[in-house]
Amino acid sequence: MSITTQAELAGMQKASEAVALTLKSMRNYAQPGMSTAELDEFGRAALESFGAKSAPKLTYGFPGWTCISVNNEIAHGIPTKRRILQEGDLVNVDVSAELDGFWADNGGSFVLGQDIHQHQVLVDASKDILKIAIANIHGGVKIADIGGLIEAEAKRRGYRVIKNLTGHGIGRNLHEEPHSIANYYDKYNKTRFKKNSVVAIETFISTKATWAYENGDGWTLTAKDGSFVAQHEHTIMVTDGEPLIFTKDNDIWN
Repeated sequence: MSITTQAELAGMQKASEAVALTLKSMRNYAQPGMSTAELDEFGRAALESFGAKSAPKLTYGFPGWTCISVNNEIAHGIPTKRRILQEGDLVNVDVSAELDGFWADNGGSFVLGQDIHQHQVLVDASKDILKIAIANIHGGVKIADIGGLIEAEAKRRGYRVIKNLTGHGIGRNLHEEPHSIANYYDKYNKTRFKKNSVVAIETFISTKATWAYENGDGWTLTAKDGSFVAQHEHTIMVTDGEPLIFTKDNDIWN
């Protein structure tokens, strides 16, 4: 999507506010002893309070309103009554939704309660790398160069990146062009960011693995070696200068 009118700008801002504040409220609501199904139900109610509809359910028939991945799960975790959150868990919540014809996406990993398993350093790396990547995006920049920057920053901190999960264009649909905003330098990708385009930029920072595999339930992605992965995501509009971060209200950088 390329934003060309004030109405489009306002529409993206409204949809982004819904997913951002839902993500923030879910992160604050989560506590040890709660099931991921209960946390997801809280997210459903939050989205509905904005008049927003769950994007994964609307688009793919996902068996949940939001994606909640815990510990070794990388992405697309299915909320369930059987999964009980524990102190020190590495939790990822990804919230995307449609509102009045506009789509927005954001996500964030966090440590639940006390950091008894020492996951916070990984979470902080993912947040910091996303901030660096977004700060370097403007019209004309090669998408591959941002991927290379993310990978280099991860390596500098002793981590790797997941290569088969990427950011993407968004706006009038959940996934639009460009479909592959990778976390590594893809020499075959010659595409550049375009001014006024809307994209979802996300990091997938890994302790060891570089590939995510479906675990057998049709949705949840994990690494074969038990790696932990932190993800953070913002929906932004590309400009000639500093990007406009539509989902800033999720407070993932605070």
